[in-house]
Amino acid sequence: MIKLIILDVDGTLTKGGILIGNSGEEFKEFNVKDGYMIASARKKCGKIFAIITGRNSKIVSIRAKELGITHLYQGIDDKIVVYEQLKKDLNITDEETAYIGDDLNDFEVMKRVGLVGAPADACREILETADFVSSKNGGEGAVREFLEYILKKENSWNKIVQSN
Repeated sequence: MIKLIILDVDGTLTKGGILIGNSGEEFKEFNVKDGYMIASARKKCGKIFAIITGRNSKIVSIRAKELGITHLYQGIDDKIVVYEQLKKDLNITDEETAYIGDDLNDFEVMKRVGLVGAPADACREILETADFVSSKNGGEGAVREFLEYILKKENSWNKIVQSN
């Protein structure tokens, strides 16, 4: 059973574009269906979520807080180091962990976890590694599809559907 689900941000929770305004403010677009499913799986199925991302962004902090994600790691060059510490802190095994990401900086963690997901537009190496490839691109519901896949595989989908 998957206990921990780790999410990448750019290209996974978002389409991967970064909009920067004249004053340097940064904008990202998140998919509400991804957000709804993250919050539902956390609240109704007891899933733990973490975000590990290579960039630093106040916007990601705001979105994580909205979704109740307390394990947030930004500006991370070597995601495997954070992953190993997170696993230790939560007393969770590789097999109890799922990861969804889209690019080569996700690859090392993906080789370790029990279940790997990728958006449809992930790079070739990630698509070849993935256990589940979404029909959606990053930022367009790929995370929701991955979570749906996990919950249905574990027979937990009814906890989401019946409570609405």
